[in-house]
Amino acid sequence: MTDQTDPATDMDEDDELEAMSSAGADVEYMFAQTSTGVTVGDDGRITLEGVSPLTLFFSDRPYRLTGHLPTDEFVANWGSGTDSFAATPPNALLSLFEGDTVNDVVVVLTDPQLSGHELSYGVQVTDGELAPSDGPTSLFIDMIGRPLTPMSVAGVRRRGRRRAGRRMRRGMR
Repeated sequence: MTDQTDPATDMDEDDELEAMSSAGADVEYMFAQTSTGVTVGDDGRITLEGVSPLTLFFSDRPYRLTGHLPTDEFVANWGSGTDSFAATPPNALLSLFEGDTVNDVVVVLTDPQLSGHELSYGVQVTDGELAPSDGPTSLFIDMIGRPLTPMSVAGVRRRGRRRAGRRMRRGMR
């Protein structure tokens, strides 16, 4: 058994953004934002009401970096870099909690706008039904550069629905 060090161990807040930028181009991050509810506008935008001031980030092996950055910095950096979210809009899984039920909707996100504790995005729904919610909401944003991969949050959701459909069709035959 080899001893592997985890670069995310014992990081403070100042080190987290540095770790994200210095880990290299091969690291892909996913982001999570939480809020107290979501509204759906007639203009095709969603607004995360009571959005957390911090956006969580995490990566997979071998780095396993985790941390958080201010949501305003996340929004400000939306168009930064050659493979930015502005250049390649990300897929995201919007998970809406209402009582005992969860409504998961896969969307493509564009044009974030933060105003106080409200964060809005332009959205295109690719799977599920979008509806406003007064319950807790989580938005899982896929990796930069790989918005449609099978291992992304939205890709896993899409793959699961397709498999369930195939199983139902096989059972009906």
